[in-house]
Amino acid sequence: MLRSVKVRDYMVTNLIVFHPDTDLFAAIDELLSHSISGAPVVDAKGKLVGILSELDCLKSIVSGSYYDYESLGGEVSEFMTTSVETVSPDLDILTVCDRFTKDNRRRFPVVEDGKLVGQISRKDILRAIRDFVSPDQIHKTA
Repeated sequence: MLRSVKVRDYMVTNLIVFHPDTDLFAAIDELLSHSISGAPVVDAKGKLVGILSELDCLKSIVSGSYYDYESLGGEVSEFMTTSVETVSPDLDILTVCDRFTKDNRRRFPVVEDGKLVGQISRKDILRAIRDFVSPDQIHKTA
């Protein structure tokens, strides 16, 4: 039954995204303002070109501080991760669940025809599973 549930059924589509030329500190402000740990980076045509994570931001700060504080910052493209694992919106959620357990990822960008169309997270998978579990199983007491 869960194999029939697709990523597109539970992915989030209203994403915070950055562009390669976004200022790093503006991106950090967005991450903090929206309480998110990372966001996709897309080009002008909506093609996924990277991910900017909290870790990428921290690495940029540490690297810049070794030289001088005036060299801190720059554009997102200088610090984003460009090797990004993605999933298709037509992939079943059990396969994605398996990838989460093996790859130790928090989220996967969802790409269709080369364009970013959403994102699926561990929480989205848990929500899908909850929707298919009987109410009696959810409210069991130990």
